Amino acid sequence: MPPRPAAFLLAAVLATSGCATRGTGAAATPGDPLEPLNRQVFDVNLALDDAVIRPVALGYRELVPEFARRRVRSAIANLQEPGILANNLLQGRFVDAGHTTLRFAFNSIMGLGGLFDVATEWGIARRSGDFGQTLHAWGVEGGPYLMLPLLGPSNARDTMGWVGDGLINPVNWLMPIEGTVGRGVADGIDLREQNIETLDALRGDSLDFYARLRSVWQQRRAAQLGEGGSGDGGEPDVLEDPATLR
Repeated sequence: MPPRPAAFLLAAVLATSGCATRGTGAAATPGDPLEPLNRQVFDVNLALDDAVIRPVALGYRELVPEFARRRVRSAIANLQEPGILANNLLQGRFVDAGHTTLRFAFNSIMGLGGLFDVATEWGIARRSGDFGQTLHAWGVEGGPYLMLPLLGPSNARDTMGWVGDGLINPVNWLMPIEGTVGRGVADGIDLREQNIETLDALRGDSLDFYARLRSVWQQRRAAQLGEGGSGDGGEPDVLEDPATLR
């Protein structure tokens, strides 16, 4: 999946179902020719997470009840559906586009603007769909692995895809820039709050945290690109048990 603002660590390990290898050393590895520079950016990101993002996520958990956090999470996800729909269509995944359209309609109307995910309760699971995935379907190669400031793990194609997602989602055309930025920050904080314990465990168990996250991100992203919407395409926001990442 493309990177998400204010949640650089999560972009690497969301919904991971594969295994990751451990690595050591800072020399460039195949697929990561910019590794020395990427590691420097990663260190800055990690310091920002320790100093700001994780403490804010903890405060969010303590101050906002779980019921309210779930409503925020659901509303933000609903605003992402038009972008998913656009990518479903661009990839020729018309059945998934139909499901995404139904999800957005049901959740926007019966779910009170997306505050409640009634579509999932009715058996209409969320589909995947981002512009990096679309570029992959069009034959664009991934390019070198990149560690972006704040945004986290990516590659050249998915970095372009992240920009494309911002342009093709009509919600962004209607919402003022302040609203778009605020939505991204809220999404990142909520995402970080959901994964505090799991990321702590993953970091504590890694001999080389950078290499571990790179491996996990690459494997998960390859799985997303390969699914092509054939399954439910869901992108759950909570990490699995760290043991599954070893």
